[in-house]
Formats: sequence, structure tokens, C-alpha cells
Amino acid sequence: MRIRINTNQKVVDEIRAKIKEAGGHCPCQLERTQDTKCMCKDFRTKVDNGETGWCHCGLYYAEG
Repeated sequence: MRIRINTNQKVVDEIRAKIKEAGGHCPCQLERTQDTKCMCKDFRTKVDNGETGWCHCGLYYAEG
């Protein structure tokens, strides 16, 4: 499984700014727990299960 970052630099910059504002948490998550720290548990689980696709905020993409 390969994880790549979004190729749109403007999107990456915006998402990273939002992550920073959220104290390192996924800006798409309302809760602020260890599970929502970027790279969030939902995305890590997706990768661990061999699934492909974007993380919640669109910063990372998992490809097989």
C-alpha cells in the first residue's frame, strides 16, 4: 500500500493550515482525540485493511 499526498499544492496548503489551527487534528472531525490526530485512525484503519481512497480531508490518498 502506498500513501501519497494530494498533488494540488493549494489544497495541501489549505488543509495543512486547518490541521495546524486544529492542533494537529483532522479538520473534518468534530472530536479532538488521539484518534483524530492527522493521519487519523479512520484513514490508518483503511490502509491497514488494504482499502484505497482519500482520507477525510483529502490530504492523503492510499493506493494499492
